[in-house]
Amino acid sequence: MHEFKIGEAAAVLGVSADTVRRLADARTVKTRRTRGGQRLVDGVSLAKYLVKRDRLPPGTAASHRSMRNWLPGIVTRVVRDKVAAQVEIQVGAHRLVSLLTREAVDTLGLTPGMMAIATVKATNVSVELPSAPPRAKRSA
Repeated sequence: MHEFKIGEAAAVLGVSADTVRRLADARTVKTRRTRGGQRLVDGVSLAKYLVKRDRLPPGTAASHRSMRNWLPGIVTRVVRDKVAAQVEIQVGAHRLVSLLTREAVDTLGLTPGMMAIATVKATNVSVELPSAPPRAKRSA
């Protein structure tokens, strides 16, 4: 069973530790307490909450899109030249960068501070595990 400390769960969700505590108190995510009183968030419960939270908004027909990775965020930077443009969007704790035509950026009217949706379609997606901190050895 995978469990996360409150701070780790907060980082995954892109929210504060207090928000995770409120989700736990509301029984939106499952937690248990260690003997020392620390709360640990159940990984399966956290994953289910993420899936439920990040579903497409009501009235948005996913079947009308070819891409399923639909990520709403806020435009943080737009850099234009004569032909191309670079747009940065902050999606939760993640920064996405898109290279597109200047014409597309101008047509959409993209400017920092506005809401935008990044859609991602990839033929290859890599999955990695975070490196675990070295565990302290117990002396016998």
